[in-house]
Amino acid sequence: MTMTAETGAIASLRNVAIIAHVDHGKTSLVDNLLKQSGNFRAGELEKLEGGQHGLIMDSNPLERERGITILSKNCAVNYVAKDNTVYRINVIDTPGHADFGGEVERVLRMADGCLLVVDAYEGPMPQTRFVLGKALEAGLKPVVVVNKCDRPDADPQRVVNECFDLLVALGAEDHALDFPVVYASAKEGWASDHWPADGAKDLQPVFEAIIRHVPHPDVYIEKPLRMQITTLDYSEYIGRIGVGRVYQGSIKAGMPVVLVKRDKDGNTKNINAKIGTLQGFAGLGKVDRPRVDAGDLCAISGIDDLDIGDTICDPDHPDAMDAVTIDEPTISMLFRINDSPFAGQEGEYVTSRQIRARLERELEHNVALRVEPGRGTDEFVVSGRGVLHLGILLETMRREGYELCVGRPIVIEREINGVMCEPVEELVIDCPNDSVGSVMMLVGERKGTMLKMEPRGDTVTHCVFEITSRALIGLRSKVLTATQGEGIMHHTFLRFDPVSGERPRRNSGALIASESGQVTAYAAELLHDRGVLFVKPGDKVYAGQVVGEHNRSNDLTVNIARVKKLDNMRSANKEATVTLKAAREIGLEAGLEYIEDDELLELTPKNIRIRKQILDESLRKRAERQAKSAAES
Repeated sequence: MTMTAETGAIASLRNVAIIAHVDHGKTSLVDNLLKQSGNFRAGELEKLEGGQHGLIMDSNPLERERGITILSKNCAVNYVAKDNTVYRINVIDTPGHADFGGEVERVLRMADGCLLVVDAYEGPMPQTRFVLGKALEAGLKPVVVVNKCDRPDADPQRVVNECFDLLVALGAEDHALDFPVVYASAKEGWASDHWPADGAKDLQPVFEAIIRHVPHPDVYIEKPLRMQITTLDYSEYIGRIGVGRVYQGSIKAGMPVVLVKRDKDGNTKNINAKIGTLQGFAGLGKVDRPRVDAGDLCAISGIDDLDIGDTICDPDHPDAMDAVTIDEPTISMLFRINDSPFAGQEGEYVTSRQIRARLERELEHNVALRVEPGRGTDEFVVSGRGVLHLGILLETMRREGYELCVGRPIVIEREINGVMCEPVEELVIDCPNDSVGSVMMLVGERKGTMLKMEPRGDTVTHCVFEITSRALIGLRSKVLTATQGEGIMHHTFLRFDPVSGERPRRNSGALIASESGQVTAYAAELLHDRGVLFVKPGDKVYAGQVVGEHNRSNDLTVNIARVKKLDNMRSANKEATVTLKAAREIGLEAGLEYIEDDELLELTPKNIRIRKQILDESLRKRAERQAKSAAES
């Protein structure tokens, strides 16, 4: 191919994905790269940073609250290298959590290389293995960025050795094992090619590493158009927007194209279409472009039937690209309408039709999600990649004004060679030294196997276990309690093993309200030694709602709306002062892990409540007797 203006543009183009484990500073690095690129004025950056949060790329409110990346995003910066060549760098920020792996797998197809960001103290963690494995499958060579080198307990050389061991374990080829290393502190905005990083003052070494070690796209502009859609967006003005990479040829605004769709069986279907608006990426936004050449990323609109994985082709050469393969869901949950006595009081969308329409809209861009009909018209079985994956969806729906009830998360089993198998995960827990015994006991009770235990500094122990996904449900809250909130727990999928043993059940029973009404301080005082309450005086409750955790293993029905009788008799303990224990607040993820098979989590825009599936006490007892007799027979 002769050198032309187009090929020169390709030679100065870089598509790089940023991958890392949760909380290793990936988004902070991207933000500081944007700030130091010189592509923005100071006033623009202050506006983009969104007040005190300071992170530009985490634009979703849930991302800002939780400090994690949920949705993949891309931006483009122009960088002037030391030889004065102007390079255009498309930066793709990906989620670090395995629950959002559907995002990772798709967007890695748009990149030609990746920056692997690793904490200088923690080193590679379970989800580092996950995202790095996906990058190697996509044929990307990593550039390792050892981040947080400003930590007093940082040990960059150990972390580099651990990265090498991880690449060997993942079966990386020789060229990937010879990876370049950059030592950085994204928070302080400096990087260096060597350690110790004396005199480092900016992130220019990261830009230079991208230019030197991430290859330019290997594409052909003169061939017929082929572009694959990897991300969907939506605008109220122009409808569905498809984002993807042009793999060959050029795409122009207004040009006729063929949309090639591939079904699950591999059959293709061709649909004639026309490109509406064509936009390229510039900074954090999009700009209209008359033409985008092979190797670059773009966003198109005007095609209503657009889906993730579809191929945009030249009308005379309809040639579908390989389908976007996504790992199957591992957790399923029952979604149903809210039929509690408080239904419809706080939410705007409460009917099954509205919930179904919202789930169908989520399926358009959340490719790792599955939705199937339940036993009745008011129920849906929703499957995802983990409790966090489904929890983010539920939290988003709550904030949009939806009311619904959800059941306990259930691990999806798979039949392999005639044997029912369940997922097994690698679990890593970093905990204080004096909590190791408690953590090992908790994991041992759930049939977990310890693989490795080693010190991390003077006060922290690094423990690695193998445990079933089924046994992981509800473990996080117990680990946090056992370590007094200092334990850090991460896990990622390993393999499928034959199903063994029963799911661990909650050791404590539930305190169930017998009557509807308002919680009184008098009733809460009488019940404070029976367990831990989930409600406080003044809260409204209904019969069948779980209002607390019983000290014993059995469920107990209580009247928490009981009112003190008014009479003229002086009480013997009238002057006694009783200090009530603070009510335990149930969050979304904690509630999903807490509930049992006969319970539901009621979600409204203002409240999260735990309730029994059968609210009436007599009907509940009858169902328990029938289940017991059926089990005995």
